[in-house]
Amino acid sequence: MSVVRNVVLAGATGNLGPAILEQLLKAGFHVTVFTRIGSTHEYPQSVTVKPVDYDSVESLTTAFQGQDAVVSTIAFAALTKQLNLIEAAVKANVKRFIPSTFGSDTTNPKTSKLAVFADKVALQEALVAEAAKGSISYTAIYTGVFFDWGLKAGLILDAKEKSITLYDGGERRFSTTTLESIGKAVAGVLKKPEETKNRGVFVQDAAPTLKQLKAVAEKVTGVSWQGKEVSVDNDVLPPASAELEKEIPDPNKFIFPQIIASVWGEGYGAHFQKLDNELLGLKEFTEADIEAVVAAATK
Repeated sequence: MSVVRNVVLAGATGNLGPAILEQLLKAGFHVTVFTRIGSTHEYPQSVTVKPVDYDSVESLTTAFQGQDAVVSTIAFAALTKQLNLIEAAVKANVKRFIPSTFGSDTTNPKTSKLAVFADKVALQEALVAEAAKGSISYTAIYTGVFFDWGLKAGLILDAKEKSITLYDGGERRFSTTTLESIGKAVAGVLKKPEETKNRGVFVQDAAPTLKQLKAVAEKVTGVSWQGKEVSVDNDVLPPASAELEKEIPDPNKFIFPQIIASVWGEGYGAHFQKLDNELLGLKEFTEADIEAVVAAATK
């Protein structure tokens, strides 16, 4: 495909959107942000802002005119809205679609069967079908758990209680990437459209173990941390599976347990074996880099 210049960012707020917006602007792309009608968020002057109705393919198609690519960071609860984005992007002849599939490797057969990722899998299948027809191309970016966000949100460790849950002993490596590096990966994909066409790309800043991060946390805080051992198969997944059997499951009771399984359970492909870091201009973290991220999250 030709050079990508004009990029739509759908979902520029939240955890990931601002980091991607920053890196797209630094890379020299002209960015148009789609916002919900009535949104009051403010963006840099160089950004074009277009209010859209995500439930209207017609509204989205009009807004997509003249765009080369779209990056979606639409929130977890609204992933199905991306099907409208795909349809509209195809109608507007947008060339590349980067979906909101950042995180766990949903191409892994075991991960793809988790209910929490059903919408992501459906989205990937829709993009593959459209790409097969030649109507659009796509790149899915897999990053593992968001490193800095996961630390601060308590997913990886509990900074307040100075504790860390050692799933399955805490010795399994897992790929993890900071929000900034994810933004750089997105920009890298759009700079290399042919090399990243119609496939998944895998990036990571590091692949630590939970035990390693416990030691790092103790080093940077100067205090001992509690490590609690928990079995993914015996302790984490059974309550989530039981909740999903109910007529109206409570998402709060199965979403995080299944995400935890995809990151620290056995056989979910959480430690990426083949990376695209070099292609996208990303360097893996040194021990000092890892310590800096942990230190910032445990202050």
